[in-house]
Amino acid sequence: MLTVDDVLEQVGEFGWFQKQAFLILCLLSAAFAPIYVGTVFLAFTPDHRCRSPGVAELSRRCGWSLAEELSYTVPGPGPEGQAFPRRCRRYEVDWNQSALGCVDPLAGLAANSSLLPLGPCRHGWVYDTPGSSIVTEFNLVCDDSWKVDLFQSCVNVGFFLGSLGIGYIADRFGRKVCLLATTLISAILGVLTAVAPDYTSLLLFRLGQGLVSKGSWTAGYTLITEFVGLGYRRTVAILYQVAFTVGLVLLSGLAYAVPHWRWLQLAVSLPTFLLLLCYWFVPESPRWLLSQKRNTQAVKIMDHIARKNGKLPPPDLKMLSLEEDVTEKLSPSFAGLFRTPHLRKHTFILMYLWFTSSVLYQGLIMHMGVTGGNLYLDFFYSALVEFPAAFIILVTIERFGRLYPLAGSNLVVGAACFFMIFISLHWLNIVVACVGRMGITLAFQMVCLVNAELYPTFLRNLGVMVCSSLCDLGGVITPFLVFRLMEDWQGLPLILFAALGLVAGGMTLLLPETKGVALPETIKDAENLRRKAKPKENKIYVQIQTSELAGTR
Repeated sequence: MLTVDDVLEQVGEFGWFQKQAFLILCLLSAAFAPIYVGTVFLAFTPDHRCRSPGVAELSRRCGWSLAEELSYTVPGPGPEGQAFPRRCRRYEVDWNQSALGCVDPLAGLAANSSLLPLGPCRHGWVYDTPGSSIVTEFNLVCDDSWKVDLFQSCVNVGFFLGSLGIGYIADRFGRKVCLLATTLISAILGVLTAVAPDYTSLLLFRLGQGLVSKGSWTAGYTLITEFVGLGYRRTVAILYQVAFTVGLVLLSGLAYAVPHWRWLQLAVSLPTFLLLLCYWFVPESPRWLLSQKRNTQAVKIMDHIARKNGKLPPPDLKMLSLEEDVTEKLSPSFAGLFRTPHLRKHTFILMYLWFTSSVLYQGLIMHMGVTGGNLYLDFFYSALVEFPAAFIILVTIERFGRLYPLAGSNLVVGAACFFMIFISLHWLNIVVACVGRMGITLAFQMVCLVNAELYPTFLRNLGVMVCSSLCDLGGVITPFLVFRLMEDWQGLPLILFAALGLVAGGMTLLLPETKGVALPETIKDAENLRRKAKPKENKIYVQIQTSELAGTR
């Protein structure tokens, strides 16, 4: 019986139609980067100190430099492990009194300035930054610093909740409908975030954007990998994720050029409306249409692909069907992910792999951020590290299969985190951390690939969304987890990361190898994945159809 892959062999596996759709959907992938990690720039916390009435006037009268003003009027660091008075406390001193001199003005009030009483910042803060962020605008510092973590976790909460519904919508009503609806809503909410009048509305808009933006990225991932032929599906699946990395690199440059958070948010949100052009250039997935018994529409789309590629459709195109025909329309359900023994085992293992990938990816970024440095350059360099990961996958995935690279990358990041505990040299610690970052990037891209290869067509989008929801749950708890553990010991999070990575490497080997195995169309296909694929016309067919990064990463 004629299948989609059979037709693509004749009309072009990666012709003009596929290239056009691929470039458009890659823009969608790049646009997801600011939503996933834009918090780094939108909510950065600059150095700050209490605003004290009278200090500015005294500094002007005495002709102090900024360094002298800070030395004379701002408390020094507190004891190790405690909050820094420099940022959250001020001297309880009337700086307008005439008795204060210009040279060590506090000397006449106390023999040691540490004996002077300290009070909270009643008049706000002074921020040492030429730009702005939600931290500087809404004063999310000191006792309110936890609100920054909440802002960062809010998007991941949206990803998590959206995973439960958007995946079902894509499998029930189609990839294209899901893509267009979620892209439009995400763009609108992005603009609303830029004009949010207060912190509460900011959280609500950010939560809403998280609810839909992941579904948009996933639907694009699913579409492009279902449009291309077997020989290109692996490559476009990986390059779609590379487009996300390109978005990270561009974000660092854009944030440097636009240092004010509201304008930056607008700059990354307004271009998203252009992605609605997908309506005219990207049709519905013929594989999904076949799974819904809408064969006539699937035939029309395959005929359109043939004409766009300058090829003649096969004469028996009307006989197009799934690899194995079904007697009724297949409808996705959450229960279907746990219906059979192998699907149940695969689902639980994939959930853990997604959770681990998120915690390690975001956790390593946060841990490296403690070392300080230039925010824009640090972000830029860490993004560049992700590019070699794609090359490594392209080189190794067909030679060694899926499981060994996935298991190996988890073991690498686990080992890197373990060694970082004992490394005292800063430069060596950064090098090892970058190796770990590359390893977890490999794992993230590979788990996307493997996840979709283990589910049948009518459950594929739902399966990836549900499993990757654990990635979002990891993203929610990681900010709180990392910083709470670091209060006790800076190496404590690394111990947790090492354990998670090493266990993930071992659990990966419990999954079936999907190299050379056709993409499952039915539950029976998914249950039989451990069997060797039968060659078709002396060729081995590899099908890869995946969904989700997340990056949420």
